[in-house]
Amino acid sequence: MKILFVSLGCDKNLVDTEFMLGTLRDAGHTFTNDETEADVIVINSCCFINDAKEESINTILEMAEYKDKGSCKVLIVTGCLAERYRDEIIVEIPQVDVILGTNSYEEIAKAIEEVRAHTGEHYEVYKPLEGLPNVRSSRSLTTGGHYAHLKIAEGCNKRCTYCIIPYIRGHYRSFPMEDLLEEARKLAEGGVKELILIAQETTVYGMDCYGRKALPELLTKLCEIEGIEWIRILYCYPEEIDDELIEAIKRNDKVCHYLDIPIQHANSDVLKRMGRKTNKDDLVRIIHHLREEIPDITLRTTLICGFPGETEEQHKELLEFVQEMKFDRLGAFTYSPEEGTKAAEMENQIPEETKKLWQQEVMELQEEIIFEKNEDMVDRELYAFIEGKVADENAYVGRTYRDAPSIDGYIFVNTEETLMTGDFAKVKVTGAYEYDLIGELA
Repeated sequence: MKILFVSLGCDKNLVDTEFMLGTLRDAGHTFTNDETEADVIVINSCCFINDAKEESINTILEMAEYKDKGSCKVLIVTGCLAERYRDEIIVEIPQVDVILGTNSYEEIAKAIEEVRAHTGEHYEVYKPLEGLPNVRSSRSLTTGGHYAHLKIAEGCNKRCTYCIIPYIRGHYRSFPMEDLLEEARKLAEGGVKELILIAQETTVYGMDCYGRKALPELLTKLCEIEGIEWIRILYCYPEEIDDELIEAIKRNDKVCHYLDIPIQHANSDVLKRMGRKTNKDDLVRIIHHLREEIPDITLRTTLICGFPGETEEQHKELLEFVQEMKFDRLGAFTYSPEEGTKAAEMENQIPEETKKLWQQEVMELQEEIIFEKNEDMVDRELYAFIEGKVADENAYVGRTYRDAPSIDGYIFVNTEETLMTGDFAKVKVTGAYEYDLIGELA
């Protein structure tokens, strides 16, 4: 059958989509980007925050119209929204034929066959949020083939008061190291040069199955794989970053000096209400230690603005912290109350307009900081990972080790030489924009 896929949400969700694509490809199905041609439409949904939930619902409703028109024979909803709101989806959107939970997507090919054999019947698969789907052998990349995300674990044990992930993804489960290494080898054989390690939290990889933090060992073994040039680590909870991890980053040349550390806030009282395991002093100590040990490290973080009970003074403290720490990369988001979480039941919920104002103030400050940092990069020489050519210009789009794909900036490389996507080019920085750099071949 001809299948259309819509993948929403985070890069962890994208990896699930790629495994489903591989499973369906192996089952003999083909794919299309045209809704009017699709026999099957699959929406891999997200519901992490309210905006993501609305996007998922609107997408399902939009695709349900093709089921009504008769062009689509099977409509499937997978992912986080399907895990959390399965009963509501069945009642409110009867056009949906198949609902697969977050731990059940390996069943997608079987689900299509079941619906075709039993027309008019719903098909649901919800496996307990334990164990891991058996799909490691099948994957179809959607990232262009030169970089790929390597999901090293599923679920989370942290139980932050604002977060629904443990309820829709389950407790923390690490993928076996031998499976990850085999997957990485296959990716490298297929042309992947950059691996981006992801999980809800990467720093505690291995604690559940090996009884120890095994990320440093995994990094060392991944670096031994021929063809892999860069390894990037995302989603490191600050309290779990230890000297063994820092030494592994320093020791292994392929590991980018880049860490994503979602701290969420800087005021100790707000952090405590969030259920976080760090206070302000901890964060200052960890950040300074990282920069002392790895002077050229790029630090990225995310912040929540307008958490219940947050005061104007606490918001100003956050701004002062951002100014002092000068993160290389930063994203700020307004707090989203999610039903079933402790934070949603807290008193003193912040008005939406205040949350948006505080978010704007954080991002305006960060824009000034990153522009200054980018200007400081002028005349430096860096390697750039080429991602494509600028249309009608003698220029290419690339990323330095300081930039993760899709979330950070780019470097625009001016040259009359021919470069190919996936090439690494040594570049001298010649100029700076607010978020991007300009350069030429060194």
